[in-house]
Amino acid sequence: MGKIFVGLLAVVCLAADGDHWPQYRGPSGAGIAGSAAPVEFGPKQNLLWSVAVKAGHSSPSMWGDRIFLTGFDPATKELEVTAFDRRDGKPLWRRVAPATEIEKVHSVSNPATATAVADAERVYVYFGSAGLFCYSHAGQPVWERRQPAAKVSFGSGASPLVAGDALILVHEDAESHILALDRKTGKALWDEKLAPTGGFSGHATPVQWKDQVILHRPNEVVAFDLRTGARKWWLKINSQGTGTPAVNGDMLFVGAWGSDPSLMDPVPTWDELVKKYDKDGNGSVSKEEFPDNLAISRRVDAGQTQGAIVTYKRFFDMLDMNHDGQVSKAEWEMVLKFVTQPPPVPSGLLAIRMGGDKELSKESVVWSEKRAVPEVPVPLAYRGRVYAATNGGIVTAFDEATGKLIYRSRLGAGGLYYSSPVAAGDHIYFASSEGVVSVVKAGDTLDVVARNDLGEPIFATPAVVGGRLYVRTTGHLYAFGRP
Repeated sequence: MGKIFVGLLAVVCLAADGDHWPQYRGPSGAGIAGSAAPVEFGPKQNLLWSVAVKAGHSSPSMWGDRIFLTGFDPATKELEVTAFDRRDGKPLWRRVAPATEIEKVHSVSNPATATAVADAERVYVYFGSAGLFCYSHAGQPVWERRQPAAKVSFGSGASPLVAGDALILVHEDAESHILALDRKTGKALWDEKLAPTGGFSGHATPVQWKDQVILHRPNEVVAFDLRTGARKWWLKINSQGTGTPAVNGDMLFVGAWGSDPSLMDPVPTWDELVKKYDKDGNGSVSKEEFPDNLAISRRVDAGQTQGAIVTYKRFFDMLDMNHDGQVSKAEWEMVLKFVTQPPPVPSGLLAIRMGGDKELSKESVVWSEKRAVPEVPVPLAYRGRVYAATNGGIVTAFDEATGKLIYRSRLGAGGLYYSSPVAAGDHIYFASSEGVVSVVKAGDTLDVVARNDLGEPIFATPAVVGGRLYVRTTGHLYAFGRP
């Protein structure tokens, strides 16, 4: 296992190398570029090149003069990875990953969600429908690890992670697990089952901290030993396990998105529920009688998007614990208890001090914030501040050490936010699903210096390499920079 640490040193050193953006959120997964990038850009401004691409929510990853991007063709049902020349955007090669079926995903999502990961010799691609595939930079197959399509409600969302000589992958399914493979050969180094989460599945990409792999899952953050896969420490939290956490020093910043009281409907008592909805008078509420619009959460600026309102009815089969087709008084009072008596670490943007070899106490949470919690976008720790983006284009900045609120304001670019913010020089880039990339000056006030409308939805996180900004929309891959 000593090779892992030799490789680890090489990966950490990438942060100083301007020719690589090797994985989701770039070198070390920090979302921080080594150089500044254009502030104003678009199809007619500071455009170096653009190329049409297949549908996909994955971000571009880069090594040297190669860009690697995954995609999905709804017409042919083909999953693919394509390599482009970073200098002019010309396609260099395309490979199709065989899949006997395509995983089920949310209507907003896509089967090509995981970002490819690159090192100096290879590129690693994961599709929840087919498994892991490794290619050389020239497109030659090196190894593969096929897996059946992930059986989860809204599709797999995690990207692979290179940690030293190990390739880390989270595979959510009926029996979810996290595994480490030798990235050169694809042989398993370790494979650990993940604890059941009551029917929920996580979508977060694992991150590395020292010799550990950190994973945000439904209702917990857990660390695994990079060498053995053994659980090192964990913290029970109230979270749906959607967003990837951010590491800075010994601090972990987690968007533990869950039950935000400001976005919830008032929860009726049992007497109120029965009086209003028990139409047949049998003293319980059936699935047909249960209200369609009683909301656990209402997403800001979501419009008519599927999932804009997360309802209790969607989880009726979980509320009906004895599976008799009815919600009883005892079952509903368990819901009330959960809502009114949250766990020791409730939902919020959490700043967690990592370490140890056992379950962490709530005192490990250095600070937390319950309002405007990011659901999908990763918090950005940059220059002593933590920036968080939420639906509606709401940006919040905190003091990294204390959690003191610096500002909370709107970008002026609404819609849903799936893309994570990235920093380049003095600026931070926020991309909305409506296709607007807002550029904000890093600092103690929300200073929006540009709003760049690319005319197509954006779900992927931008990349910055060598002073160039790369943005993937639903139909194109753009490279912006000074000619």
